[in-house]
Amino acid sequence: MPFPFSDLREFIAALETADELARVTEPVSPYLEITELTDRTSKAQAPSVPPRTPSFLSTGGKALLFEHIQGYETPVAINLFGSLSRISLALGVSHPNEVADRISELLELKPPKGLRDKLALLPRLVEASHFPPRTVKSAPCQEVVLQDDEVDLSQFPILTCWPGDGGPYITFPLVITREQGTERANMGIYRMQVFSRNETGMHWHVHKDGARHFETAKKRGERLPVSVAIGAGPVTCYAASAPLPGGIDEFLFAGFLRRKPVDLVKCKTSDLLVPAAAEIVLEGYVDPAEPLRPEGPFGDHTGYYSTVDDYPVFRVECITHRRDPIYHTTIVGKPPQEDYYLGYATTRIFLPLMRLMLPELVDICAPPEGVFHNCVIASIAKRYPGQARRVMAGLWGMGQMSFARCIIVVDEDVPVENLSEVAFQAFSNTDPRRDLMFFEGPTDVLDHAAPQPFFGSKVGIDATRKIAGESARPWPDEIKMTDDVKRKLDEMWERLRGGF
Repeated sequence: MPFPFSDLREFIAALETADELARVTEPVSPYLEITELTDRTSKAQAPSVPPRTPSFLSTGGKALLFEHIQGYETPVAINLFGSLSRISLALGVSHPNEVADRISELLELKPPKGLRDKLALLPRLVEASHFPPRTVKSAPCQEVVLQDDEVDLSQFPILTCWPGDGGPYITFPLVITREQGTERANMGIYRMQVFSRNETGMHWHVHKDGARHFETAKKRGERLPVSVAIGAGPVTCYAASAPLPGGIDEFLFAGFLRRKPVDLVKCKTSDLLVPAAAEIVLEGYVDPAEPLRPEGPFGDHTGYYSTVDDYPVFRVECITHRRDPIYHTTIVGKPPQEDYYLGYATTRIFLPLMRLMLPELVDICAPPEGVFHNCVIASIAKRYPGQARRVMAGLWGMGQMSFARCIIVVDEDVPVENLSEVAFQAFSNTDPRRDLMFFEGPTDVLDHAAPQPFFGSKVGIDATRKIAGESARPWPDEIKMTDDVKRKLDEMWERLRGGF
């Protein structure tokens, strides 16, 4: 099936063709049981693993389509992006690095010197700017319209994921808001605890754009219209998870990734635009004048429960959906889980943009054990004393990278995705007094180890080889075999190693 996929159903069909989908026909409950089966799957060997893939990218099992949910007619799709091969398929590439290469080419554009240069430049400029979303008048997501007393979230098999959760949660919602007084819309993924048939929590972290829109509405004394799409096209789902700078339209970014505009349709009860191909859309509002409501606990991506805290209430006024919708969801918990592969794609895709600020940056990795904000590994082309510290400070100054609790910097020849090699360099090349850099700043809301919410300490570890100006002692050479001997014995090794 050709890329881009027009909707979730085309993507599911492509996964099945690629033997990346398992249909579960036995009856299961959305209360804990789907989570247990999905958790086991996400930690199993992925069906398709490219050669020389790091071990922490070799898991993911298959995508799952639960066809018989106890008490419900709606099937559940989960773990759709939960492997390197599936997130790559969703993006229409063999590896997310290909998207980074496209971005790198655009960033390397130089001012044209003559007519020939201008003509060569034109196709690349068109590629970057020619995919804004387009509005359609009718859409599959509005085949069924439910309003007033017909609104009932309990008609959908919303998961209660973990035993200590405060209730069922919508875990893959594409939450769409617009900052009042502007045309700037935002789409993000914020978990939503179901309180009643037409009420949910809205888990807006203080650092997120949705929370900023809420605060703007509060200052203006106005309700904030909110729409939530569930089960959109795969690239749109990924774009909602990407940490784009404020004011950058996620639908425009999705269009760039797809090389084709995203179709949007106007909501029935507001002027917000939602993905026309979505399976389900919830329309409503958040009223800043209403008191906040306790939300949680929730078994989170950290592998621990996030605690109860107060958040705004989302009131659902209208539900629209396809005639036979598929409920798209996910689970988070102790890694690896599906969310890791969405985040992995982001680290690859946004690396060229990070190099704009830090040209010496060669590669970056956020291993699953670090749940992204606990550990970041960066390799650099080192030229002068103290350069690793500059990179640490620069990374801590970049958006959500500011939440990184630990940054390890290694030399450019160290493969950052080889965690054993990174550990060897960190354990070998560091003097604690000289090579550890401590810093205080903002922390992720879910960082339970921080001494207080939103603020804590971080550590940078300079695991690079030390040069003049950093160490008074000569640095020893690392033991390595010569290339000619390795080439000579490669063939012999292939013949002999089976008997070793």
